[in-house]
Amino acid sequence: MISYSSNWMGPVSTKWYEDRNIPFSIIKKVSKISGREYEHKVFKAHFSCGRIDVYGLPEDEYYAGMTEYGLLPMLTQDWNKLQDWLDELQTETLLPYKELISQFEKDYGKTITWAAEKKGENNE
Repeated sequence: MISYSSNWMGPVSTKWYEDRNIPFSIIKKVSKISGREYEHKVFKAHFSCGRIDVYGLPEDEYYAGMTEYGLLPMLTQDWNKLQDWLDELQTETLLPYKELISQFEKDYGKTITWAAEKKGENNE
């Protein structure tokens, strides 16, 4: 049987959010160490990206019987649902990436909300 799982990798920089003009609020906090006040950005939307790891493939065709699909940034809520769905998914044959995403969206009942591209990026 072929199994699937997600592997979270980011985004990890506030610059990624700033480059895409993700709305945020400024929260003022006091440092427990220095006692000084500082400002902290709290973004109104959170995104996750990484890859889908695929296991249980023929080792003569795939290194160590594994392969992976890259995942562009999507709303973290969608990422979490995809992660849960993948944990339960087992197939007889390898699902191509587009078919895997399409089947997830059908079962999820909505399309994934992908992050907007930054100028100069190619999300294909």
